[in-house]
Amino acid sequence: MKKAIFLILVLVSLLILLVRFGAVPLLGLLNVKEKAGLKIQSTPSAAQVFVDELSVGKTPFEEDNFTPGEKIVRLEIGENKWQGQVKLVEGTLTVINRDLAKDNTSSAGEILTLEKGAGATVISLPSEAMVEIDGKTEGLTPLKIDLTVGEHTFVISKGEYLKRGIRVQVPAGFNLILTVDLALTETDLTNVNFPTVTGTSFLVVKNTPTGFLRVRDKPSLSGAEVTRVSPGDELILLEEGSSWDKIRLPNGTEGYVSTSYVEKKTSQAP
Repeated sequence: MKKAIFLILVLVSLLILLVRFGAVPLLGLLNVKEKAGLKIQSTPSAAQVFVDELSVGKTPFEEDNFTPGEKIVRLEIGENKWQGQVKLVEGTLTVINRDLAKDNTSSAGEILTLEKGAGATVISLPSEAMVEIDGKTEGLTPLKIDLTVGEHTFVISKGEYLKRGIRVQVPAGFNLILTVDLALTETDLTNVNFPTVTGTSFLVVKNTPTGFLRVRDKPSLSGAEVTRVSPGDELILLEEGSSWDKIRLPNGTEGYVSTSYVEKKTSQAP
């Protein structure tokens, strides 16, 4: 029952987008800058919501008067917390659903964003998670796929991680960007570690869909962006992980990068 309610809430949230922001073309003709909306649901509820360090309310939260752009959103209730960078797009409603926990490995959730275009883009932590759409296996994350306009059900899964199921309504003229965090099952939480690298190794940044790669302050999509690196950049590898590597930049800055967009290059003796 809880899962059914969760799926219905996500569906309703995206349907609201079509009604609330249907006047975008008219506002464009009047040269009025359109605002962006943000809707947040969490388990447990009543989590304090911060947007760019400003307290704006508690979950369930909804506001449609934000300035478009990148925002840092933080949720806190007791020892349970989450923080992530979220893009608010003009004339659309961004939806965040989070199962809050004390640590990232037990936390799960998704961010749903709409941008001009078509189809869907699915990104996950960990990467290389299986994507099923309407009962059909489509491939591994990160995944870009063409979709018909209308209702679709996504199931994201990987090995020892708990599955996430999301039902969404994909509107015409938009690309749905679905960013999913999977939580480890309780039996696998003790197996999480970052082995220290012996010797000096380097990572080379591969091509990315955005043309850059974010360096985050912790090994999670919810980690704050420390800086960005470009394809071809070399990074010093400090610790290896299954989904995230800890790295150091030439200027001494340290952080984490997704293993999906880097490849290892071990230094060779002269």
